[in-house]
Amino acid sequence: MKRHPTMRWDTSAPAPALLLIDQRVLPRIVRDVRCTSAAQTAQAIKRMVVRGAPAIGCAAAFGIALEAARTKGFGDAARRSALTKAFQSLAASRPTAVNLFWALARMQRAVDAHRTDGPQSGTALARKLARLACAIHAEDIRINRALGQHGAALIAKGARILTHCNAGALATADYGTALGVIRAAQSKISNVWVDETRPFLQGARLTAWELMQDRIPVTLITDNMAAHFMQRGEVDAIVVGTDRVAANGDVANKIGTYGLAVLARAHRIPFYVACPLSTIDAATSDGRSIPIEQRGREEVIGHAGKSWAPRDVRVANPAFDVTPARLVTALITERGVVRRPNAAKI
Repeated sequence: MKRHPTMRWDTSAPAPALLLIDQRVLPRIVRDVRCTSAAQTAQAIKRMVVRGAPAIGCAAAFGIALEAARTKGFGDAARRSALTKAFQSLAASRPTAVNLFWALARMQRAVDAHRTDGPQSGTALARKLARLACAIHAEDIRINRALGQHGAALIAKGARILTHCNAGALATADYGTALGVIRAAQSKISNVWVDETRPFLQGARLTAWELMQDRIPVTLITDNMAAHFMQRGEVDAIVVGTDRVAANGDVANKIGTYGLAVLARAHRIPFYVACPLSTIDAATSDGRSIPIEQRGREEVIGHAGKSWAPRDVRVANPAFDVTPARLVTALITERGVVRRPNAAKI
Protein backbone atom coordinates (compact mmCIF):
# COMPACT_ATOMS: atom_id res chain seq x y z
CA MET A 1 0.00 0.00 0.00
CA LYS A 2 1.30 3.48 -0.84
CA ARG A 3 2.62 5.16 2.30
CA HIS A 4 3.80 8.67 2.99
CA PRO A 5 7.59 8.32 2.61
CA THR A 6 9.80 8.48 5.68
CA MET A 7 12.22 10.74 3.82
CA ARG A 8 12.50 12.33 0.38
CA TRP A 9 15.46 13.94 -1.38
CA ASP A 10 13.95 17.06 -2.98
CA THR A 11 15.84 18.66 -5.86
CA SER A 12 12.91 20.70 -7.20
CA ALA A 13 14.14 23.97 -5.62
CA PRO A 14 17.44 25.75 -6.45
CA ALA A 15 19.01 24.15 -3.37
CA PRO A 16 18.34 20.50 -2.46
CA ALA A 17 16.42 19.62 0.70
CA LEU A 18 15.68 16.55 2.78
CA LEU A 19 12.00 16.15 3.63
CA LEU A 20 11.40 14.06 6.76
CA ILE A 21 7.98 12.94 7.94
CA ASP A 22 7.61 14.40 11.44
CA GLN A 23 7.26 11.32 13.64
CA ARG A 24 6.65 13.39 16.77
CA VAL A 25 3.09 14.24 15.73
CA LEU A 26 1.98 11.03 14.00
CA PRO A 27 -0.63 9.68 13.57
CA ARG A 28 -2.69 12.76 14.39
CA ILE A 29 -0.86 14.98 11.91
CA VAL A 30 1.05 13.99 8.75
CA ARG A 31 3.58 16.66 7.85
CA ASP A 32 7.15 16.97 6.64
CA VAL A 33 10.08 18.81 8.20
CA ARG A 34 12.38 20.40 5.63
CA CYS A 35 16.16 20.24 6.24
CA THR A 36 18.65 22.16 4.10
CA SER A 37 21.83 21.70 6.15
CA ALA A 38 23.65 19.16 8.27
CA ALA A 39 22.85 21.14 11.41
CA GLN A 40 19.13 21.01 10.71
CA THR A 41 19.35 17.29 9.97
CA ALA A 42 21.24 16.66 13.22
CA GLN A 43 18.55 18.51 15.16
CA ALA A 44 15.84 16.49 13.41
CA ILE A 45 17.57 13.27 14.50
CA LYS A 46 18.14 14.49 18.06
CA ARG A 47 14.56 15.72 18.46
CA MET A 48 13.08 12.46 17.11
CA VAL A 49 11.61 13.95 13.95
CA VAL A 50 13.27 10.93 12.36
CA ARG A 51 14.15 7.82 14.38
CA GLY A 52 15.04 4.17 13.93
CA ALA A 53 18.61 3.06 13.29
CA PRO A 54 18.48 2.58 9.48
CA ALA A 55 16.46 5.78 8.97
CA ILE A 56 18.92 7.75 11.11
CA GLY A 57 21.80 6.43 9.01
CA CYS A 58 20.09 7.41 5.76
CA ALA A 59 19.17 10.84 7.12
CA ALA A 60 22.75 11.46 8.25
CA ALA A 61 24.07 10.58 4.79
CA PHE A 62 21.65 13.08 3.26
CA GLY A 63 22.71 15.62 5.90
CA ILE A 64 26.31 15.44 4.68
CA ALA A 65 25.10 15.77 1.08
CA LEU A 66 23.12 18.88 2.08
CA GLU A 67 26.19 20.42 3.68
CA ALA A 68 28.26 19.74 0.58
CA ALA A 69 25.59 21.43 -1.55
CA ARG A 70 25.35 24.36 0.85
CA THR A 71 29.11 24.94 0.77
CA LYS A 72 29.89 24.08 -2.85
CA GLY A 73 30.81 27.71 -3.59
CA PHE A 74 33.19 27.97 -0.63
CA GLY A 75 36.94 27.76 -0.94
CA ASP A 76 38.46 24.34 -0.34
CA ALA A 77 39.60 25.09 3.24
CA ALA A 78 36.28 26.63 4.29
CA ARG A 79 34.33 23.77 2.75
CA ARG A 80 36.48 21.15 4.50
CA SER A 81 35.98 22.95 7.81
CA ALA A 82 32.20 23.07 7.35
CA LEU A 83 32.06 19.39 6.43
CA THR A 84 34.16 18.44 9.46
CA LYS A 85 31.68 20.26 11.70
CA ALA A 86 28.82 18.57 9.85
CA PHE A 87 30.22 15.11 10.53
CA GLN A 88 30.75 15.99 14.19
CA SER A 89 27.25 17.38 14.75
CA LEU A 90 25.57 14.41 13.08
CA ALA A 91 27.72 11.89 14.98
CA ALA A 92 26.70 13.55 18.26
CA SER A 93 22.97 13.52 17.49
CA ARG A 94 22.24 10.04 18.94
CA PRO A 95 24.88 7.69 20.37
CA THR A 96 23.36 4.19 20.34
CA ALA A 97 22.34 3.55 16.71
CA VAL A 98 25.41 2.18 14.95
CA ASN A 99 23.91 2.73 11.48
CA LEU A 100 24.44 6.44 12.03
CA PHE A 101 28.20 5.96 12.32
CA TRP A 102 28.27 3.38 9.52
CA ALA A 103 26.61 5.79 7.09
CA LEU A 104 28.81 8.69 8.16
CA ALA A 105 31.91 6.54 7.66
CA ARG A 106 30.82 5.80 4.08
CA MET A 107 30.27 9.49 3.40
CA GLN A 108 33.62 10.37 5.01
CA ARG A 109 35.46 7.91 2.76
CA ALA A 110 33.88 9.57 -0.26
CA VAL A 111 34.98 13.00 0.97
CA ASP A 112 38.51 11.75 1.62
CA ALA A 113 38.71 10.20 -1.85
CA HIS A 114 37.67 13.44 -3.56
CA ARG A 115 40.81 14.98 -5.03
CA THR A 116 39.39 17.49 -7.51
CA ASP A 117 40.74 21.02 -7.05
CA GLY A 118 39.69 24.31 -8.58
CA PRO A 119 36.43 26.24 -8.96
CA GLN A 120 34.31 23.18 -9.81
CA SER A 121 35.60 21.07 -6.91
CA GLY A 122 32.70 21.88 -4.58
CA THR A 123 30.05 21.22 -7.23
CA ALA A 124 31.61 17.87 -8.13
CA LEU A 125 31.81 16.83 -4.49
CA ALA A 126 28.20 17.83 -3.82
CA ARG A 127 26.99 15.73 -6.76
CA LYS A 128 29.12 12.79 -5.67
CA LEU A 129 27.81 12.86 -2.10
CA ALA A 130 24.19 13.27 -3.21
CA ARG A 131 24.52 10.19 -5.42
CA LEU A 132 26.03 8.20 -2.55
CA ALA A 133 23.31 9.25 -0.10
CA CYS A 134 20.62 8.24 -2.60
CA ALA A 135 22.42 4.91 -3.11
CA ILE A 136 22.49 4.27 0.66
CA HIS A 137 18.76 5.03 0.79
CA ALA A 138 17.94 2.66 -2.10
CA GLU A 139 20.23 -0.01 -0.68
CA ASP A 140 18.39 0.08 2.66
CA ILE A 141 15.08 -0.66 0.93
CA ARG A 142 16.57 -3.64 -0.94
CA ILE A 143 18.12 -4.94 2.29
CA ASN A 144 14.85 -4.70 4.21
CA ARG A 145 12.94 -6.60 1.56
CA ALA A 146 15.55 -9.38 1.48
CA LEU A 147 15.58 -9.50 5.27
CA GLY A 148 11.80 -9.73 5.29
CA GLN A 149 11.81 -12.76 3.01
CA HIS A 150 14.29 -14.61 5.22
CA GLY A 151 12.23 -13.79 8.31
CA ALA A 152 8.92 -14.77 6.74
CA ALA A 153 10.18 -18.35 6.42
CA LEU A 154 10.31 -18.54 10.24
CA ILE A 155 6.66 -17.56 10.70
CA ALA A 156 4.04 -20.32 10.96
CA LYS A 157 0.58 -20.09 9.38
CA GLY A 158 -1.90 -18.37 11.68
CA ALA A 159 0.89 -16.89 13.82
CA ARG A 160 0.26 -14.26 16.44
CA ILE A 161 3.30 -11.98 16.55
CA LEU A 162 4.27 -9.51 19.26
CA THR A 163 6.46 -6.52 18.37
CA HIS A 164 7.88 -3.63 20.38
CA CYS A 165 8.61 -0.03 19.44
CA ASN A 166 8.64 0.75 15.69
CA ALA A 167 10.92 -1.11 13.30
CA GLY A 168 8.87 -0.43 10.20
CA ALA A 169 8.94 1.83 7.18
CA LEU A 170 9.16 4.83 9.50
CA ALA A 171 12.34 3.48 11.11
CA THR A 172 14.04 2.75 7.78
CA ALA A 173 14.18 4.07 4.25
CA ASP A 174 11.01 2.02 3.63
CA TYR A 175 9.41 -1.39 4.34
CA GLY A 176 11.08 -2.03 7.71
CA THR A 177 13.09 -4.64 9.59
CA ALA A 178 10.77 -6.26 12.15
CA LEU A 179 7.76 -4.99 10.20
CA GLY A 180 9.54 -6.08 7.03
CA VAL A 181 9.31 -9.64 8.34
CA ILE A 182 5.66 -9.09 9.26
CA ARG A 183 4.86 -7.55 5.86
CA ALA A 184 6.57 -10.41 4.02
CA ALA A 185 4.66 -12.97 6.13
CA GLN A 186 1.39 -11.03 6.07
CA SER A 187 -0.70 -13.84 4.55
CA LYS A 188 0.29 -16.17 7.42
CA ILE A 189 -0.30 -13.77 10.33
CA SER A 190 -3.58 -13.73 12.24
CA ASN A 191 -2.70 -10.91 14.66
CA VAL A 192 0.12 -8.55 15.58
CA TRP A 193 0.27 -7.53 19.23
CA VAL A 194 1.81 -4.04 19.39
CA ASP A 195 3.31 -2.81 22.67
CA GLU A 196 2.57 0.89 23.09
CA THR A 197 6.28 1.39 23.97
CA ARG A 198 6.57 3.90 26.76
CA PRO A 199 7.67 6.60 27.11
CA PHE A 200 7.67 7.89 23.50
CA LEU A 201 4.80 5.64 22.36
CA GLN A 202 6.37 4.52 19.09
CA GLY A 203 4.28 1.36 19.10
CA ALA A 204 0.98 3.08 19.77
CA ARG A 205 1.55 6.05 17.47
CA LEU A 206 3.68 4.61 14.67
CA THR A 207 3.59 0.81 14.44
CA ALA A 208 -0.17 0.52 14.89
CA TRP A 209 -0.64 3.25 12.25
CA GLU A 210 1.67 1.52 9.76
CA LEU A 211 0.03 -1.88 10.16
CA MET A 212 -3.46 -0.42 9.85
CA GLN A 213 -2.42 1.33 6.61
CA ASP A 214 -1.36 -2.04 5.22
CA ARG A 215 -4.50 -3.75 6.57
CA ILE A 216 -2.50 -6.16 8.71
CA PRO A 217 -4.51 -7.34 11.77
CA VAL A 218 -3.23 -5.41 14.79
CA THR A 219 -4.09 -5.23 18.48
CA LEU A 220 -2.57 -2.48 20.61
CA ILE A 221 -1.65 -3.31 24.22
CA THR A 222 0.16 -1.51 27.01
CA ASP A 223 3.71 -2.67 27.70
CA ASN A 224 2.76 -4.37 30.96
CA MET A 225 0.15 -6.57 29.26
CA ALA A 226 2.67 -8.60 27.23
CA ALA A 227 3.29 -11.22 29.95
CA HIS A 228 -0.45 -11.76 30.38
CA PHE A 229 -0.97 -12.67 26.72
CA MET A 230 2.12 -14.89 26.70
CA GLN A 231 0.83 -16.74 29.76
CA ARG A 232 -2.52 -17.29 28.00
CA GLY A 233 -0.75 -18.84 24.99
CA GLU A 234 -1.75 -16.02 22.65
CA VAL A 235 1.75 -15.09 21.42
CA ASP A 236 3.57 -17.41 19.00
CA ALA A 237 6.70 -15.34 18.31
CA ILE A 238 8.28 -12.00 19.14
CA VAL A 239 9.95 -9.99 16.37
CA VAL A 240 11.81 -6.77 17.16
CA GLY A 241 14.38 -4.56 15.49
CA THR A 242 17.63 -3.27 16.95
CA ASP A 243 19.85 -0.21 16.99
CA ARG A 244 23.09 -2.10 17.52
CA VAL A 245 24.23 -5.72 17.73
CA ALA A 246 27.55 -6.35 19.48
CA ALA A 247 30.10 -8.77 18.03
CA ASN A 248 28.95 -11.52 20.42
CA GLY A 249 25.25 -11.15 19.50
CA ASP A 250 24.09 -8.96 22.40
CA VAL A 251 21.34 -6.66 21.15
CA ALA A 252 20.57 -3.04 22.06
CA ASN A 253 17.01 -2.03 21.30
CA LYS A 254 14.27 0.22 22.66
CA ILE A 255 13.90 0.09 26.44
CA GLY A 256 11.60 -2.79 27.37
CA THR A 257 13.04 -5.23 24.84
CA TYR A 258 15.14 -7.07 27.42
CA GLY A 259 12.06 -7.68 29.56
CA LEU A 260 10.26 -9.19 26.58
CA ALA A 261 13.21 -11.49 25.88
CA VAL A 262 13.18 -12.74 29.47
CA LEU A 263 9.43 -13.33 29.26
CA ALA A 264 9.84 -15.11 25.93
CA ARG A 265 12.38 -17.50 27.44
CA ALA A 266 10.09 -18.19 30.42
CA HIS A 267 7.16 -18.99 28.10
CA ARG A 268 9.25 -20.85 25.46
CA ILE A 269 8.41 -18.34 22.73
CA PRO A 270 10.95 -17.65 19.96
CA PHE A 271 12.53 -14.21 20.18
CA TYR A 272 13.69 -12.92 16.78
CA VAL A 273 15.74 -9.80 16.10
CA ALA A 274 15.54 -8.36 12.56
CA CYS A 275 18.65 -6.40 11.64
CA PRO A 276 20.57 -5.39 8.53
CA LEU A 277 24.23 -6.40 8.65
CA SER A 278 25.12 -2.70 9.00
CA THR A 279 23.62 -2.85 12.51
CA ILE A 280 26.19 -5.44 13.63
CA ASP A 281 29.09 -3.61 15.25
CA ALA A 282 32.18 -5.80 15.05
CA ALA A 283 34.15 -3.19 17.00
CA THR A 284 31.94 -3.59 20.08
CA SER A 285 32.76 -6.84 21.82
CA ASP A 286 29.58 -7.20 23.90
CA GLY A 287 26.53 -5.36 25.15
CA ARG A 288 28.33 -3.82 28.12
CA SER A 289 30.28 -1.64 25.70
CA ILE A 290 27.22 -0.25 23.89
CA PRO A 291 26.54 3.38 24.85
CA ILE A 292 22.99 3.81 26.15
CA GLU A 293 21.37 7.14 25.33
CA GLN A 294 19.82 8.96 28.28
CA ARG A 295 16.91 11.16 27.23
CA GLY A 296 15.08 14.04 28.90
CA ARG A 297 12.69 13.81 31.83
CA GLU A 298 9.81 15.42 29.94
CA GLU A 299 9.27 12.19 27.94
CA VAL A 300 8.54 10.28 31.15
CA ILE A 301 6.45 12.74 33.14
CA GLY A 302 4.02 13.30 30.26
CA HIS A 303 3.48 13.36 26.52
CA ALA A 304 2.53 15.91 23.84
CA GLY A 305 2.71 18.82 26.26
CA LYS A 306 0.58 17.17 28.96
CA SER A 307 2.10 16.17 32.29
CA TRP A 308 0.74 13.58 34.73
CA ALA A 309 3.60 13.25 37.24
CA PRO A 310 4.69 15.47 40.14
CA ARG A 311 6.65 18.39 38.72
CA ASP A 312 9.82 17.82 40.74
CA VAL A 313 9.95 14.02 40.73
CA ARG A 314 13.34 12.53 39.91
CA VAL A 315 13.32 10.75 36.53
CA ALA A 316 15.52 8.16 34.81
CA ASN A 317 15.01 7.75 31.09
CA PRO A 318 17.40 5.32 29.35
CA ALA A 319 16.24 5.03 25.73
CA PHE A 320 17.59 1.51 25.20
CA ASP A 321 18.39 -1.70 27.05
CA VAL A 322 20.62 -4.66 26.13
CA THR A 323 19.35 -8.19 25.56
CA PRO A 324 22.04 -10.85 26.02
CA ALA A 325 22.68 -13.07 22.99
CA ARG A 326 21.67 -16.17 24.99
CA LEU A 327 18.06 -14.91 24.95
CA VAL A 328 17.98 -14.33 21.17
CA THR A 329 16.54 -17.23 19.16
CA ALA A 330 17.90 -15.82 15.90
CA LEU A 331 19.13 -12.72 14.13
CA ILE A 332 17.35 -12.17 10.80
CA THR A 333 19.60 -10.42 8.25
CA GLU A 334 19.54 -9.77 4.52
CA ARG A 335 22.05 -12.62 4.06
CA GLY A 336 20.07 -15.15 6.07
CA VAL A 337 19.26 -16.24 9.60
CA VAL A 338 21.83 -16.60 12.40
CA ARG A 339 20.33 -19.00 14.94
CA ARG A 340 21.49 -18.76 18.56
CA PRO A 341 23.94 -15.99 17.64
CA ASN A 342 27.44 -15.78 19.03
CA ALA A 343 30.71 -14.20 17.91
CA ALA A 344 31.81 -17.17 15.78
CA LYS A 345 28.49 -17.46 13.92
CA ILE A 346 28.25 -13.73 13.30
